[in-house]
Amino acid sequence: MNSAATIHKDAVIIDAVSPLIERYEYLDLYAKGGVTCVAPTVAALEGPAQALTKISAWLRLLDRRPDLVHVRTAADIERAKAAGKLGILFHFQGTGPIEQDLNLVEAYRTLGVRLIQLSYNGKNYVGDGCEERTDAGLSRFGERLIERLNENRIIVDVSHTGHRTSMEAMEVSKRPVVFSHSNAKAILDTRRNISEDQAKAVAKTGGLVGATLVPFFTVRGCRPTIDNFISHIDYFVKLIGVDHVGLGLDFTWTLPPFASDEVAGRNWQDAVNAGWWDPDNYPKPPHYYPQGMDTPAEMMNLTEALLKRGYDAEDVKKILGGNWLRVCREVWGA
Repeated sequence: MNSAATIHKDAVIIDAVSPLIERYEYLDLYAKGGVTCVAPTVAALEGPAQALTKISAWLRLLDRRPDLVHVRTAADIERAKAAGKLGILFHFQGTGPIEQDLNLVEAYRTLGVRLIQLSYNGKNYVGDGCEERTDAGLSRFGERLIERLNENRIIVDVSHTGHRTSMEAMEVSKRPVVFSHSNAKAILDTRRNISEDQAKAVAKTGGLVGATLVPFFTVRGCRPTIDNFISHIDYFVKLIGVDHVGLGLDFTWTLPPFASDEVAGRNWQDAVNAGWWDPDNYPKPPHYYPQGMDTPAEMMNLTEALLKRGYDAEDVKKILGGNWLRVCREVWGA
């Protein structure tokens, strides 16, 4: 039997959501955790000028860091794994950088953006986010945007997106769609988590659900444990199959241990005041990641916990990153 250490070492490990590494000093935590590829939130609500500024900063960093690989293809992920380097996959958590100009999709693809989320909680030109009071569905512009994303082989992400908008987006897309970082509404009933029909629909596209460690989407009333987190993985595995489950851990510099409780409280209040967070779904801090998964450096603990939960080596590898690699290959090509 392969040991947890061997399985972890052999696995392609992909965390598809990381606002944390907007602060570059935290990149080394992913390398220490054995992560193969991580997706920084390069932009979300920002307009094109701000998004391009952030992309430029990342490109400069990639130029001067030989330990990093800019991920544009599935082969780049495999190359990062073989070389023991950390792959960097550009992710937009919203379509603010596109505004209403579909021609920008090609520009962002050229710059390396490979994963774009349709909404961040609120209403935009594409449709409604999951925090809106309405559930208006996908706009005509949203349909055209998905068609353009498909043409440019950019993965469509429907996390943070309203129920109707996400369901209609999955009907429109001709390529696999993902919920990059979403947990199960059946376990914790909050608008930010996804329903059974959403999970089944994303699997039908050939895509996946990336389970997230965000404390207030995992459990309420106490600090989550790794087992609480794996319960969401278990739910999706039983519902849609192990081939459609991955990781979108969503470590962020706005929560401990990367921010003090005081700073986390100010960040929360700012987001509530701006209308992006509803206190019913984003409860007031303090919040803490599961003990033993406080930082990405502790990824090995997740591998061990999955094995203890009864997953075999091949299924653990799929959840850790194999399924993400498959989706990347199917959408991006080799």
